[in-house]
Amino acid sequence: MRLRSKPVLCNYYVTYRCNAKCSFCDIWERPSPYITLEDVAQNLRDLKRLGVQVIDFTGGEPLLHRQIDQMLGMAHEMGFITTLTTNAMLYPKLAQRLKGKVDMLHFSLDSADKEEHDRGRGVACYDFVMESIKVARELGERPDILFTVFRHNLHQLEEVYQKIILPNKLVLILNPAFEYNQVETGEQLTPEELHYLSEFGKRRQVYLNEGFVQLRLDGGNKTAKPVCRAASTTLVISPENELILPCYHLGTQSFPISGNLYALYLSQEVEALKRQEGRLPACEGCTINCYMQPSFATELSTYFWKALPSTLKYNYLKGTWKRLI
Repeated sequence: MRLRSKPVLCNYYVTYRCNAKCSFCDIWERPSPYITLEDVAQNLRDLKRLGVQVIDFTGGEPLLHRQIDQMLGMAHEMGFITTLTTNAMLYPKLAQRLKGKVDMLHFSLDSADKEEHDRGRGVACYDFVMESIKVARELGERPDILFTVFRHNLHQLEEVYQKIILPNKLVLILNPAFEYNQVETGEQLTPEELHYLSEFGKRRQVYLNEGFVQLRLDGGNKTAKPVCRAASTTLVISPENELILPCYHLGTQSFPISGNLYALYLSQEVEALKRQEGRLPACEGCTINCYMQPSFATELSTYFWKALPSTLKYNYLKGTWKRLI
């Protein structure tokens, strides 16, 4: 049963450019412009009309955009819940300008070991994460640590939790790694490792969407009976100001927005692509977290009930649940 017909989330790519070279990501390899403030303003108005509640300003590295604070401020003033994930290299310099504009601020950190983290990110950014935590807390911000979980860094969870999360009163977000296109992340987590992750997610100040675990145990999305609702729950906007469908990672088509996102999203051509969500050949076995999370929330299913307790836990920790009602 469908619980919500309107889209929930917009993944707004402000640029594909990045000052890191993460081994598990290919976005930084793409040439890219920067979105314009004028297009953002118009698109935010249309996103509001479409019923979107959450704007995720993403990249690449979103803090490379010189007007990111203005975009976040605009979205925040319009009543959207705003999210931003950064490698933290630029955060200390921009922290004052971003203050109060990001509801869910995530610093990426994949190890308590400086060398291991920096090696995976392809650049020395561990020290910037540590500095950013200090700066954010001094400003009264409440950042989260986003930990992308692989087999090779699973053992680092305990140390990150004990040495970084608890002393700084942060939330640890567990983000199981996923593969897409030609980007491989190494061996996938075994059922035993997924069980360990699930148990770790029950700790205080830790968030893990249990639907992610169940989906991996089930072998990912099935095109014959898809759980993915990427195109109908999430709008993806590119730095070229195009609507990408059905999702960024497996997107098959893009449409110039040309100042009218509202009409475009409701057009017959886009509606036809929405009906293919989760059913394309590339969708078989997919476990891409950023599209599965809103998918789990819009239909009653096993994944809805698996995801619900952890989602409520995170929204309670962040104080955003009242704004989603």
